[in-house]
Amino acid sequence: MSEILDLVICGGGAAGLTSAVYAARSGLDFVLIDISSSMGSQITQTSDVDNYTGFEKVNGMELVMKFYEHAKALNAPMVNDEVQEITKENGIFTIKCAQGEYKTRTVIYCSGASHRELGVKGEKELLGRGVGYCAVCDGFFYRNKTVVVVGGGNTAVTDALYLSKICKKVILLHRRDSLRAEKILVERLENAENVELMFNSEVAEILGEKGADGVLLKSGDKIDCDGVFIAVGIVPRSETVKSLAKLDNNGYIVADESGKTSLDGLFAAGDVRTKALRQIITACSDGANCVDSVNKFLDTV
Repeated sequence: MSEILDLVICGGGAAGLTSAVYAARSGLDFVLIDISSSMGSQITQTSDVDNYTGFEKVNGMELVMKFYEHAKALNAPMVNDEVQEITKENGIFTIKCAQGEYKTRTVIYCSGASHRELGVKGEKELLGRGVGYCAVCDGFFYRNKTVVVVGGGNTAVTDALYLSKICKKVILLHRRDSLRAEKILVERLENAENVELMFNSEVAEILGEKGADGVLLKSGDKIDCDGVFIAVGIVPRSETVKSLAKLDNNGYIVADESGKTSLDGLFAAGDVRTKALRQIITACSDGANCVDSVNKFLDTV
């Protein structure tokens, strides 16, 4: 593509799709690029979302489809492609993708984040054979079986609650002496009869040959199980812009509520940026704020 666009949105989750809605309504000449699909998002891996305003409870896939349909109804242009490199010269960004190239005056970077690994023996070797990161995706395979969930935040507790409805027993391992998840989630977990909480417990190795069949703790204790779900946090997908914008010590793009980064014309939204709370609703807010910032920036160039 040789024409210079007003905006390229990199990422198709809550932040990206909201950006697309606001960009379309603003009459901007733009495109949304997402590698997985035109509605790619971690939201699709969530069974029930009950903290998004206006929806008492909604399936994650259903919610992101609402976002997608809204953007498509406004004729927001979307392409399935992988952003491989972003450069800027003479005030113009070049977005190099696997299948093409785009030039634009501004970029909203909302690539999200990926699952953090434990980094223990057996994790990669048994991935997809008893080891997973998405309870909603793979929980069905462990119906009436025993599974281990590793982690102590909202994701780990939510995964454990979801699995408790399917599995015979769920064992939640956490390296600290208390959970970091929201109080309402912890209370639900404590009331689940088939969930066992194990504190001050760190995984040394995931056991098994053809498939995961246990977890070895650093204490030397062994836990027998049929599957292991790892939920120990996320890693921002900021590699593509690390040479362009300032990142914090954890790799998140430093940006304020306006989405402005250290590089003029580059804005960050959603889980990839520095922020106190990473939720669907704050990602949507980021998308709206970024488009507002883009419009103001374009008025000055």
